[in-house]
Amino acid sequence: MSALYITAPGKTETGPARTPEPTAGDVLLRISTVGFCGTDLSTFRGRNPLVSYPRIPGHEIAARVEALGADVPGGLTVGEAVTVMPYTASGECGACRRGRPNSCENNQTLGVQRDGAMQPLMAVPYSKVLPAPTLSLSELALVEPLSVGDHAVVRGEVDCGDTVAVFGCGAVGLGAIVSAAYRGARVIAIDLDDAKLAIAQQCGAAHGVNARTADVATTLRDLTDGYGPDVVVEAVGVPETFVGAVEHVAYAGRVVYIGYAKALVTYNTALFVKKELDIRGSRNATAASFQNVIQMMADGRVPTGALVTRTIDFADAGAALAAWDADPGAVTRIHVRLSD
Repeated sequence: MSALYITAPGKTETGPARTPEPTAGDVLLRISTVGFCGTDLSTFRGRNPLVSYPRIPGHEIAARVEALGADVPGGLTVGEAVTVMPYTASGECGACRRGRPNSCENNQTLGVQRDGAMQPLMAVPYSKVLPAPTLSLSELALVEPLSVGDHAVVRGEVDCGDTVAVFGCGAVGLGAIVSAAYRGARVIAIDLDDAKLAIAQQCGAAHGVNARTADVATTLRDLTDGYGPDVVVEAVGVPETFVGAVEHVAYAGRVVYIGYAKALVTYNTALFVKKELDIRGSRNATAASFQNVIQMMADGRVPTGALVTRTIDFADAGAALAAWDADPGAVTRIHVRLSD
C-alpha cells in the first residue's frame, strides 16, 4: 500500500503507507476520494508553519467503512460511504470548555499537524465519522470545505434579510455563499476571476463583483443604498481584503475572518469603534455545520460538479500539486481518486 508524502517544499513522493492500528472506538476507513485544498498547496509551497515534513496531506475525505471497532455504537455499517471531521479536540482547553471544540487550542488537523488521508486506509474515532447515504463520493469529499464556509456564516449570525458580501470564491468562500443564500440572505460575491464568480452565482450569489475591473467600494455602496453590507465574510487571506472588510461593512455590521493573512495587517482602528463592529474569527467547522452542508447538498442547493476543477488518479497526485502551484488561480478543487 502506498501513500503520497510531501517530503519538502516543492517535492512529493510515494512511499509505504503506515499500517493503521484501530482502537476499539475507531472506524477503519478505506479512502475513496480526497480533495486537495489551499492548505495542501501551502504545505507543498513550504508556506504552512504548522507542518513538519514529511507529511501525508489530505483532510477533505470521502471513504467507505472497512471495519468497526468493538466499542463503536450502532449507526454505521461496513461498506457505507462516509465523510470525516478531520479535527481533534483536547476537551480541556478554554475553547473546548466553552463548547467550541472546533477552535481547540491543541487542535491537530489531518494532513497538517498529523498525517492525512492520501493513503489507502485510516483509523478514525467513530465520533468523527459522518454518514450521508444520499450523497456521492465526490460530494462527500466537498463537505468539509463547504462546512468551514457554513461555520463562518453561523459566526456572522446571518439571517433572512441580511446582505452579505463574501471576499473569495474558492471552495470555502463558496460554502459561505451557499449557506448565506440558503438562509435567505442576499449575497454579493467578490473575486478576481469571472469564472469563479459565475460558479458563485450558481451557488446562490445575487451579484458577482470582479475586483480587478470594478471599484469594490462604489459597487457595494450602490448595491446597498449606500449603507454597505450587513455582514462581510473574508475568505481570501490577504491584507487588502482584511482591511476592505472593515471599510466596506455597514455601521453596526459584522465582519467574519476565515482567511489567514500571510503578512501583517494595518488598520484604521477608528472604524472599529465608529461603526461599533462585531469582528469575529471563524476556525474549522462544527458537527452542526457538517450536517447543514449535507442537508444543503441533499436539497440540491450546491452545484457540486462546478466546484471540482478536475478528478485525477492517485498516481497523478504529486504532478497535480506541482501544476496547481504553477497556476493557482485555475483551480477550485482537485479530487484525487484512491478507490471506488
